[in-house]
Amino acid sequence: MDTDIMTIREVAEYLKLTDKTAYRLAAEGKLPGFKVGGAWRFRKGDIDEWIEVRKRQGGKNEADQP
Repeated sequence: MDTDIMTIREVAEYLKLTDKTAYRLAAEGKLPGFKVGGAWRFRKGDIDEWIEVRKRQGGKNEADQP
């Protein structure tokens, strides 16, 4: 079954991050995701959009602004 829902491990691999970093970003609300039964899940389209927004911002995250 092909789905656009990704696990924390899959999104970490997709973004070339460690699982721990992906989890921290999700928990801080910096990575768009949601929990199902206590486990993080992500829509691939949301992650792709998140990437595009950061590209337009030049890599800056709004949370990094003073």
